[in-house]
Order: sequence, then C-alpha cells, then structure tokens
Amino acid sequence: MKEISRFGIVLALTLGSALAVAPLAADPAVPTSAGEITLSFAPIVKKVAPAVVNVYASRTDVQPRNPLFDDPVFRHFFGDSQEQRPGGPTAQSLGSGVLIDPSGLVVTNYHVIAGMTDVKVALSDRREMPAKIVLRDQRTDLAVLRLDGKGPFPYMEFDDSDKLEVGDLVLAIGDPFGVGQTVTQGIISALARTEEGISHYGFFIQTDAAINPGNSGGALVDMRGRLIGINSAIVSQTGSSVGIGFAIPSDMVKVVVATAKSGRTEVRRPWLGAGLQNITKDIADSLNLDRPVGTLVTDVTAKGPAEKAGLQHGDLIVAVDGQSTDDLEAFSYRFATVPLGNNAIFSVIRDGKPLKLTIKAEPAPELPRDPVKIAGSSPFAGATVINISPAVAEEFSLESAQHGVVISDIDSDSRAAVVNLQKGDVVIAVNNTKINTTHDLETATAGEHYFWKVSIGRGNQIITTVVGGN
Repeated sequence: MKEISRFGIVLALTLGSALAVAPLAADPAVPTSAGEITLSFAPIVKKVAPAVVNVYASRTDVQPRNPLFDDPVFRHFFGDSQEQRPGGPTAQSLGSGVLIDPSGLVVTNYHVIAGMTDVKVALSDRREMPAKIVLRDQRTDLAVLRLDGKGPFPYMEFDDSDKLEVGDLVLAIGDPFGVGQTVTQGIISALARTEEGISHYGFFIQTDAAINPGNSGGALVDMRGRLIGINSAIVSQTGSSVGIGFAIPSDMVKVVVATAKSGRTEVRRPWLGAGLQNITKDIADSLNLDRPVGTLVTDVTAKGPAEKAGLQHGDLIVAVDGQSTDDLEAFSYRFATVPLGNNAIFSVIRDGKPLKLTIKAEPAPELPRDPVKIAGSSPFAGATVINISPAVAEEFSLESAQHGVVISDIDSDSRAAVVNLQKGDVVIAVNNTKINTTHDLETATAGEHYFWKVSIGRGNQIITTVVGGN
C-alpha cells in the first residue's frame, strides 16, 4: 500500500492536481537531501580496513604420496594425505587475518596455517613482515600470530556477538582469490548455525556477504566498525560464494585470544564431567516434550563439576546463562565461552520441572601423561604417546572413558608418518595386546614382527588393520 500511495503522490503532482497531499519529505523511505542519497559504508571501511591483513604460510616438507595410498582399503582406514619429508617442494597457503591488538597480535583460521612452518603477513599499507605462530587451536579453527615488526599497529575492537540479530547489516573484509583486500556487504542471515562440520564447536554466524577462497581468517564487521566474527567457510558447489558464508562468533574468538595473551599455547576450557547427547524425537516423546530440543545428561563423572553442582543422569539442559541450548553443539559453545573460575547457571528440566544449577567452570584434571617416544621398527616408530586423562580427553576431543593411549606428536620422517597415523589417534591394541599405558605400548612394540595387527580409535571409529613388518 505504501508503494501505491507513493505513486499517487507523483501522479497528482505531475497532473497539477490541487489535491492536498503530504510532502515527499514526510516519507522516511525517500531521501530528503543529496547527503542521504550518497550514504556510504566508506567511513566504516576506512576505520577497520587497516586492521585486516593477508596471511601467507608455507612449508618445505611435502613429498610424493606413499605407494601404500594406492591401496583403497588402506585409504579407507587411514585417510588420503601426503607423506611429508624434509626437503620436498614448497606447499603454500593464502588467507586473511585480523589485527586485534596494537602490539601485533593477529587472529586467523587454523586451517590457513595448519601444517605450515613459515608465515608472513602483508598489511594494507603494503608492508610485509614475518609472523610467529603463537597458538593453534584446531577445535575452534582459530590461530593467533604475532607480527615480527615495529608497532603500534592498527587494530580492530571486538563487539558482543550475542547482541547480533538476523537482518543486521555487516561487512566482510579479506583477500578473496589473492586479488587484494576486498570489502563485501550483506546481512546476518542466521545465527547459531550448528552441525556444519567446520570445527568442534559448530556454532556459527551465517551471512550473505560474499565470502570466497582467501577470505578465510578475515573480518566480519558490524556497523559500529567492530569485529563480530572471523570468516571461515562457505557452502558452495562451485567453490565460489553463493551467499551462504559462516563466521566464528567473536565471543569464541575472545577466548582464544585471551589464552594467547596469557602466554599459554593451548586453550583450556571448562570441563563439565558428564556425558551428553542430543534429544531425538523418540526421546522427546518419552520425556513429554513439545519438541526435541535440549541436551540430555547420560552419565555423571564422580567428583566432577557436574556432580558437585547436583546435575543428574536424565536431566535435560535447556540453557546456559540464559542462552538457549537447543542441541549439543549449542551447549558446547555456550559452556566453552564461560571464563575459567566463573560460575555458569544451567537451566535444567528434571522430571518435568524446571530448576537452575550453578556449575563452576574449572579445567579438566590432569594426570601423569608419561610421554613415550616409540622407537624400533613398528608402525608406531616416531610417534610420541601420552596417557589419557580428563584433560587429555578434553584436549583431543576424546571420550573420557576411552582406554588406550593417545598420539600427541609424530616425526614427519618416521614410520608412523608413512602409515598416516595422526595426532589424536588412540592406540587401543597391538597384536591383540590391550594397551592401557604408554609403557604398555612401548613394550608391545619392542622387537620385530612380520606383521602388526593394530587397533586405532579415530573419531567415532575403531579401525583394526594389519601393517607389514620386517
């Protein structure tokens, strides 16, 4: 009706009608001055663009693929990656980053610098300088760099990502396809997107601002010129933007940055001490819920924070600090962003009745890791393994009750690298011998064998296969 009314005004004026009509200026949708016609995002861009940088990462250790990867069964069990050896051709990665501190701290995506050893950063004023990798956090797909150059540097302030609403205007700034710094504009298309498979904490801002390869690690900026997200991924069948991009919320970025500023190289997160699962329709029906939302407590660890707070098996967690947690991914994000030492208020439904529990955010307890570097000629030669504790399970995203030992490091030129064992793999058994400690694996891999039967836990799979020996 507004468009029809506007057309009527224009027609009346055109015909010289004497009808009394409201002046055009009274309609807020119509510009009333030349200044309003030339409204622009330029002031925001001028403010924030100097804080967005290009990140160039490289390494010189990639060799041609191992012949074992021609075996489809081997590829099925152990993936399809390249063997890495020193002295090979150079592998390179290109992405974006955001300066978040005048001293030269830069946030980018983990996947931009994953496996890389040499990093350089190019500023918007064309200065280039090396950067040191301060922190890598694969679980959030974030990394923090520190520029090796003279500051102070331009930087961007954080805004509260929880204050965003669908429809808010945003700008995406980065270096798509390596063409140079580029700004695109759009809106917040959705919030709290989960199950995208981008990182362990699947809780993303969705935007239709064009994000393309090379934008990874770049800034998602609000109309106050503040950082509300780190652009990380897109949904596309062509590799180019189709208007579905995802950014890591600034509230999660702050946690990783705070860790880097504290001098730690690994992010410590709150430990709940409870097993959780998503609510299915069948479970919702059995609990007389209107819809399948929330996170169900399946078990509680003795003397853990959950038990101390009174959380029980069968409780349904529906919110953390007043923010709804419709699924496990949303809960993981909300709890992970609670600062250690603070209290979190859980909204819980128990036996159909709502109640609130106060749970202290404390790190998972550490037990002796007893690291052992495996020698000899077994498939594990060159791998360093550690015992599993709640802290290790949290660090490597393992089930805390899982037995075995976890691989914490692998020499790039080792037998373990050749057979594509990976950091985070859990060694469960070797030649039918159950592994409980690092010294169990050291003993089990001593000597020589014609073949090695190994059982590995990777993700939600247990892989059992035979690898040739001597």
